[in-house]
Amino acid sequence: MVLLGSTGSIGVNALIIAKRFGIEVEALVAGKNIALLNEQIEEHHPKYVAISDEKDRPLVKHHEVFVGKEGMIALLQKTQSFLVVNALVGFVGLAPSIEALRLGKRLALANKESLVVAGHLLDTKKITPIDSEHFGLWYLLGNRPVSKMTITASGGAFRDSPLEVLPHMSFHDALKHPNWSMGAKITIDSATMTNKLFELLEAKWLFGCDVLDAVIEPKSIIHAFVDFKDGSTTAHLARADMKLPIAFALRGEIEEAILPPIDLVEIGSFSFRPIEVARYPIWEIKEDVLAHPTRGVVINAANEVGIARFYNHEISILELAKRTIDAYRFFHDVHPQSLDEVFEIDREVRKYCLK
Repeated sequence: MVLLGSTGSIGVNALIIAKRFGIEVEALVAGKNIALLNEQIEEHHPKYVAISDEKDRPLVKHHEVFVGKEGMIALLQKTQSFLVVNALVGFVGLAPSIEALRLGKRLALANKESLVVAGHLLDTKKITPIDSEHFGLWYLLGNRPVSKMTITASGGAFRDSPLEVLPHMSFHDALKHPNWSMGAKITIDSATMTNKLFELLEAKWLFGCDVLDAVIEPKSIIHAFVDFKDGSTTAHLARADMKLPIAFALRGEIEEAILPPIDLVEIGSFSFRPIEVARYPIWEIKEDVLAHPTRGVVINAANEVGIARFYNHEISILELAKRTIDAYRFFHDVHPQSLDEVFEIDREVRKYCLK
């Protein structure tokens, strides 16, 4: 396989699963964590390696190193692997998703942004999502007609914070996720609930379901529900560990224990909360976004700019969401018909948000 984003949490877990099932790692693509990349090179012996910054090339302990976006695309073109795992973070993950599909490869996708900004332009039949919520929805589906799909959210770092303190919470505060440790961007997106909005868009493109929703389940044990037209509802329960969806994405089917089973007596009970606009302002546009899903490119670009401004103490976390909504409404008439248009709209939105 080819692994894009090898030093992030998904990448690290993907390598654990690859080693367990004897999957050869043909290529590794990483960002700035060169020390960890060198450890991965020593353990997995990839033929090719790519990094983001030319300045780091002398530090990489490998004879064939590609650099930057162009290097990553060139690496994909050289590889023979049928499977590409895209665990890159942000809009930067779209170009390699496009190239992997163009090359006829199978795409195991943890890069949410690829589907959020261009889900209508990608062949989802060749995409396997690496995400506990979408894995849960897929796991529950049979041949019965579905009326609704629901995914769950942890609620993020501020789910229990008094509303009046939210404008004063820092970037560092937002990284204190109550349930697990993830990368900075996805943790911030969890705190604003933008991550969950992205996941609803992904579900729309992956499963074609028109009725989608999300609720907060603080224990992060239940990942998805499916309501069937016969009136029954099924739920998917599993420990919050990405190795399970990664294993299915890499192997297709799994017939051995990846995680310990859930002990319901030990858990005792579950609780659910609605996602409220006062705490998560982005939720104000949820229904409109699902009705106009091709505008996901606007939300993603505005959100990425907003996160950078939040990091620089220029705006609060509530302003981050409100500025994303402002951009979404300003670009209300966009409907990209091609991947070139997606890239053009992304540039225009970023320009607008930096004013």
